[in-house]
Amino acid sequence: MCGIFAAYRVDDVDSFKEKALRYSKRIRHRGPDWSGNRIDNSTIICHERLAIVGIESGAQPIVSPDDNYSLGVNGEIYNHIHLREEFKDYPFKTFSDCEPIIPLYKKYGIDAPKYLDGMFAWALYDKKKDRIVAARDPIGITTLYMGRSSAHPRTVFFASEMKCLVDECDDIISFPPGHVYDSETDKITRYFEPSWWDENKIPNTPVDYKKVRETLEMAVRKRLMSEVPYGVLLSGGLDSSLIASIAARESERAAENALNSDIVDASHVLTGVDDTGRLTSNGWARVHSFAIGLPGAPDLKAAEKVAKFIGTVHHEHTFTVEEGLDALSDVIYHLETFDVTTIRASTPMYLLSRKIKAQGVKMVLSGEGSDEIFGGYLYFAAAPSAPEFHTECVKRVKNLHLADCLRANKSTMAWGLEARVPFLDKQFLELCMNIDPADKLIDPKTGHIEKYILRKAFDTSDDPTTKPYLPEEILWRQKEQFSDGVGYSWIDGLKDAAEKIISDEQLANPKPEWGDDIPKTKEAYWYRLKFDEFFPQPAAAKTVMRWVPKSEWGCHEDPSGRYQATHASAVDEIKK
Repeated sequence: MCGIFAAYRVDDVDSFKEKALRYSKRIRHRGPDWSGNRIDNSTIICHERLAIVGIESGAQPIVSPDDNYSLGVNGEIYNHIHLREEFKDYPFKTFSDCEPIIPLYKKYGIDAPKYLDGMFAWALYDKKKDRIVAARDPIGITTLYMGRSSAHPRTVFFASEMKCLVDECDDIISFPPGHVYDSETDKITRYFEPSWWDENKIPNTPVDYKKVRETLEMAVRKRLMSEVPYGVLLSGGLDSSLIASIAARESERAAENALNSDIVDASHVLTGVDDTGRLTSNGWARVHSFAIGLPGAPDLKAAEKVAKFIGTVHHEHTFTVEEGLDALSDVIYHLETFDVTTIRASTPMYLLSRKIKAQGVKMVLSGEGSDEIFGGYLYFAAAPSAPEFHTECVKRVKNLHLADCLRANKSTMAWGLEARVPFLDKQFLELCMNIDPADKLIDPKTGHIEKYILRKAFDTSDDPTTKPYLPEEILWRQKEQFSDGVGYSWIDGLKDAAEKIISDEQLANPKPEWGDDIPKTKEAYWYRLKFDEFFPQPAAAKTVMRWVPKSEWGCHEDPSGRYQATHASAVDEIKK
């Protein structure tokens, strides 16, 4: 992950360069290792680099040998070894996993992102054609914004974070995932067209537990592509625990392969997965796991149990409610949102990311996406039917870029830490979004708790020859949303603080400029005020989406899992 800022067709680009560098500096937290920029014609691309792959030779913008193409990328391309094989005749200048985008564009034009397997947001400038092409990964794991200015209508701006655009643009959008922009047509078109995209098309393929397990294992293996120390975020819940368990196994295997190889200089070896599925590693062996919570939090106890079971080097960190409250303004500035759910969950993740980076780690694996794919949120228990269950899953996956992906990306990148999310692997999505939703339904009568499919896929209790992935009590642990699992008093503390700061009169009289987007609680009102302090521009608020459970299913408006009747520690008003 890195940070990019690009401006296409700028009036007097040389004079604008000073501004561009200032805007790019606003996201230097994303890429503290190096800064670069490139001007061609009236276009400038700036890049803030976080070096993880191709450390010694992968500085950006990457420029083609003929000096015609310049490329700024924020992301990781997991199939770069395969692409380099495909373009053997192209004179690669670096070991960067992103450089194959240039020959891909030369061959396929705006279809280039179709051939990428990874998480990415990039802008490529074609000097001869005076053409810029920008693309975002299929699900929106990597953040990207696009802006325009009525004062300079011919100019188009792109940036990894909105804060780079607010001073120039009065029209800003969160660039849609799975889409590509082409300046030749001045249009954004969708390139990602999976078979499951139509939310009204209900699949009927029975679950294949072995395929689910093997496809997720491959997704994790791909994401262990790294030349720097890495770890896993371990909450002790099902999703992060499975990812950590698989990562521990794959890292041990890759380290053994490295020991048996004749590699002398790791800086001259391509890291990643080849066409045989083999992971080439630079030798990092034992995985480090990281957990955070209030003292005595449910997640901390579960994470410790998992770490001992799978053999990671475990790091447990605690925070106080006061420390979380003190960080709120910084969290909202970095997250660029006023959504209650996102802020609640982002604050512990933001604090943990700082601790992780201080321990010398640059990349972590995380468990986002599973709840959307498998209907893991407790409110899914209220789904009236299997088709409606599936439709809600598809909608949630499509909106991940405005919710959990945004949180995972910006909470970690605030400290120059990259989060990779195996559950959102293209192949894994293609498999699991085509499973008959009847197999995903939450049904206490049959023992099918939330995410039963995923749990069953990694349940090896009927095969004594296979090493268990997780302790049974973790594999079948009830879903805890991260903001709950870090300690129930965290959300209670936020509500108590908001109650003291926001008056009844304020809540009853929202600001006129908010229009129909009116906060319904004092907590939401408080966050909106903080957001407006940083981003008062009207264009900024339009990029935010609120995450709420599905009210049509009779769900409580508060997004906390404790407001669902099926939660083991449901709040009193729900129990009644």
